[in-house]
Amino acid sequence: MESTANIRRAGEKDYDEIRELTFRAFDNEGEPDLVEAIRESEYYIPELSLVAVNKGRVEGHILFSMIRIITEEGEIPVLTLAPMSVDPGLQKTGIGSRLVETGLRECRRLGHKAVIVIGHPEFYAKFGFQPARGFGLEVPFDVPGEAFMAIELETGALRNAAGMVEFSPPFDGLV
Repeated sequence: MESTANIRRAGEKDYDEIRELTFRAFDNEGEPDLVEAIRESEYYIPELSLVAVNKGRVEGHILFSMIRIITEEGEIPVLTLAPMSVDPGLQKTGIGSRLVETGLRECRRLGHKAVIVIGHPEFYAKFGFQPARGFGLEVPFDVPGEAFMAIELETGALRNAAGMVEFSPPFDGLV
């Protein structure tokens, strides 16, 4: 059954529900703590924290935040999509896809050039994400190549971006 949730920017009144949802989706405290650490950091972009709400209940959440690529020529600011949570009982109803589509549209609207994600390749490929190593990107931790993905929101944004993806300090507790 396709979800009829409304997607909107997350607000302070959603924070407790987002934490609870993220815990249920990941079954640990790491990701809920990550959401809060990003929200309290300089890397947080309020317009890129979105919730899927149905009948007053948060059914999904997506968060994009600032990270950077360290290249031989300098730093390139990009976004990461992490984490995304969908109520476990509502997965495969289109909530996650709608959150990604709406989120990427907002990223483009705000002028961001590229997004990095570590996630399920079958899911993210349908939105245009490709293996990040194909752009010459690496990460300082072990991750399967097919799960480390990137998308150019502006054509050619990652053309000369070969280098190390550096996640922001809030991610330090996860890896």
